[in-house]
Amino acid sequence: MPQLVKGGKHVFGWSRVGSTGRIIVPPEALEEYLLREAEKLILMPGSRTSGGFGLGSGESVSGSPLGKTLRARPELGEFRVPEGEAVECAGKPYCWVELRSGGITVSPRALEEYGIRVGDSLLVIRGSGLAIGFAVRGPIVAEARRHPELAVFAPEMSEEPA
Repeated sequence: MPQLVKGGKHVFGWSRVGSTGRIIVPPEALEEYLLREAEKLILMPGSRTSGGFGLGSGESVSGSPLGKTLRARPELGEFRVPEGEAVECAGKPYCWVELRSGGITVSPRALEEYGIRVGDSLLVIRGSGLAIGFAVRGPIVAEARRHPELAVFAPEMSEEPA
């Protein structure tokens, strides 16, 4: 896993957002964060600097300080809101998705809540032990653009509508 600058964060590569909102999670990230097929995952807002979102298991989020968000919005923590649709808590978007075939699908409308559009390339970053980071802007994204050797993960054409 590359480290862009000495002492900086490690990255898994880029993930391109497909036309349906499908986002591939790099296999190395799935392995490191112990995420399993068919697992329900929580999307939480990224940092102010990098934007995007963090992706973590409901279990890891519920046992962290972010667990209060799930308790404040039990319909989110109990997965009673539609999958991939953002709900607001304390002015920030959260949603849940199920891991399928190594990726997730978030509605384009919900992606906009995270400052992301269809076709964007998200830098996949080793975040805290809580969540994988998917950044859309900021200094780390600018630095990553200078590294053409980074892997790019994109939905297969067969996963996208004709």
